[in-house]
Amino acid sequence: MKVLELYSGIGGMHFGLKESGIDSEVVASVDINQTANLVYAQNFKNTLLLNRNIQSLTSKYINSLNIDTILMSPPCQPFTRNGLQLDVNDTRVLSFMHIISILRELNVNNILMENVKGFETSDMRDIFINTLNECNFEYQEFLLSPTQFGIPNSRCRYYCLAKKLPDKFCFQCGPLMEYCPIKRHIDTQTYTLSKIIDEQENLERYLLSDADLLKRATALDICFKSSSRSCCFTKSYGRYVTGTGSVYTDKTKEELDDVFTSLNMFKDDSEGYLNCIKKLQLRFFTPREISRLMHFPETFQFPSSITDKQKYMLLGNSVNVRVISELIKLL
Repeated sequence: MKVLELYSGIGGMHFGLKESGIDSEVVASVDINQTANLVYAQNFKNTLLLNRNIQSLTSKYINSLNIDTILMSPPCQPFTRNGLQLDVNDTRVLSFMHIISILRELNVNNILMENVKGFETSDMRDIFINTLNECNFEYQEFLLSPTQFGIPNSRCRYYCLAKKLPDKFCFQCGPLMEYCPIKRHIDTQTYTLSKIIDEQENLERYLLSDADLLKRATALDICFKSSSRSCCFTKSYGRYVTGTGSVYTDKTKEELDDVFTSLNMFKDDSEGYLNCIKKLQLRFFTPREISRLMHFPETFQFPSSITDKQKYMLLGNSVNVRVISELIKLL
């Protein structure tokens, strides 16, 4: 495969391609986010990285790269359930619309597209699928989560695989699938979070603030070493404590239950309440732990100039490497 990686971010698609073991080369990657590009360049020093707007790419230039495959993860904000859901009226779809508009002119045989759950019911999806049909592609849509591949993290996402006819998939295409059609030897035995927990790093800076503990403690999704699940981590993780991902305690479930039972004694005593809940030493997962949950390899690195806030934002906008790897095998 000769690959063009659009919206390349921190390289999740590229890492998935490498993990798949498919004979391939990323000829070029494109992203306008300069912070993400710093991370990408750190990890893929030999890949041509274009820091430019995707709308500036012409069909002539793309064809000059001699690629046969496009991997892409267009902006999801127009379709996310927590956003305004402006769909095709959101200006952030313009770059994706541009790629769709020139697709019939491209010498491309394979496409993998990822987006947020909700894209499957959007007008943008209909435009994309109609264009695939017009350009003589066979396609299959999916809603998949890493939990289906043995990873203890919920991150349900929309995926579309497309192949230019007469090439065909090795499985029967049909309506949107919520499972992987080829089982192969995929290890679906879910491991516990003990596998990804970082014991080495100075973790005090990841502890939740007193204010958050007082206001939000009972609304948190709390995980343990023995947990075989965690919530989806978003780009707002680390700034907000609810609705952005799970938090962690090195205590046991029994110890947590004892603490939460004791909290009832301190309803009118904020100092006692705080001292009680702080026994759990609740903290955010570190960026390294989240990157492990997203199946980035241990060789993955952030440049030293990247802050934790930036790391969380970049990871929240990225893809799960394991799921991408399995889909590339299907492709």
